[in-house]
Amino acid sequence: MTVKEKKKTCLRKLSNEKGIISALAIDQRGALKKMIDRFQERPAVEEQIIDFKKIVSSELTPYASAILLDPEYGLPSAEVRAENAGLLLAYEQTGYDTTTPGRLPDVLSTWSAKRLKEHGADACKFLLYYDVDESDEINNQKKAFIERIGSECLAEDLPFFLELVSYDANNPDTSSKEYALQKPHKVNEMMKEFSKTRYGVDVLKVEVPVNMNYVEGYAQESAYTREQAAAYFKEQSEATDLPYIFLSAGVTAELFQETLRFAKESGATFNGVLCGRATWANGVEPFVTKGESAAKEWLHTKGRKNIEELNNVLQETATPIRF
Repeated sequence: MTVKEKKKTCLRKLSNEKGIISALAIDQRGALKKMIDRFQERPAVEEQIIDFKKIVSSELTPYASAILLDPEYGLPSAEVRAENAGLLLAYEQTGYDTTTPGRLPDVLSTWSAKRLKEHGADACKFLLYYDVDESDEINNQKKAFIERIGSECLAEDLPFFLELVSYDANNPDTSSKEYALQKPHKVNEMMKEFSKTRYGVDVLKVEVPVNMNYVEGYAQESAYTREQAAAYFKEQSEATDLPYIFLSAGVTAELFQETLRFAKESGATFNGVLCGRATWANGVEPFVTKGESAAKEWLHTKGRKNIEELNNVLQETATPIRF
């Protein structure tokens, strides 16, 4: 098989029978620790993080096409996933150094694309924070970094999923109306950049190009009309020739589903989702306060409902990948 054919085989493992990626993301590390800490007086311990991930994997992967995990805490969860679910493994260190400018990326120091593949990964995922308007000094470092990872994945015949998260180096409040006005430009331009063949990306995992909380009809204060927001979704599709999937960015399950419908109505041709907290976040509280049985019950009922409803929306809205 050629490299391209091998990558396509892996991508099929990560997609459902219709060629849509309906993947579950629980590669959170620092964020999950904070979520657990909210419901107990002591800091979260490693065992809790591992156990919660295992419960999510065992309960929800029967209804997902794949699961995204981290190799630091998530490998036991990979072992208990459903047979139908492909495996993505994260390559980045969690968070970023807040003491230096640029949110510069780094890989997990004891891992490589080869090692991720040896542990059963069907794809390598890397998260990059990127501001298209930041200095060339910063952004050229990030471009070279992604080129190296793309080359690694190419050498291992391993699909490369690049997760792009936008920000403004001069405005830390990404929830503000001011940032909402900048977001379409920042999201769509970085998609154009990293769709270039030099980076070796196979699938982009991206934000929606607007903050739906500022779209006319979805909030009291608007930054865009519905027509403007729809145009940004259409522009996003035209910014890349690569398959692209949406991340949920921690919004509620209901808002995420409504966003996908809006994207479809706008002419977006996205190919699925990698959905995390919108699916399982509310299962953290029963896990911490009542134990594993309560968490399993919540995931088996409400968590399953979240993911099955999302799957139904995807069937109506997502565009199958052409392998």
